[in-house]
Amino acid sequence: MHAFLLLPLLLIAPLPSQASPQLALDKGCYSCHGEPPRRNVPSVAQLAADYARYRGQADAPRQLADKLRAGGLFAHIAAHERLSPEDCETLMRWIIEGAK
Repeated sequence: MHAFLLLPLLLIAPLPSQASPQLALDKGCYSCHGEPPRRNVPSVAQLAADYARYRGQADAPRQLADKLRAGGLFAHIAAHERLSPEDCETLMRWIIEGAK
């Protein structure tokens, strides 16, 4: 198949969520984890520093995302539990990689 025939498919196919400040903004993360963060809540920068220890661990984003959505990291927080598994894993990967 010619590349020009695939172009329309690429334009309508949904792209996977990208780990970025935009996804964090779209999901409301900065409402609590922004600068300054909400009372008793770590900022995104603090989370990135704390979770840097997981860099290079391929399963860490998924495992941490599962725990976050289940209430196992910071207790039961509705905003965390409403994240899709894919978005949550993408955000965890972004945080682990430094949230840049």
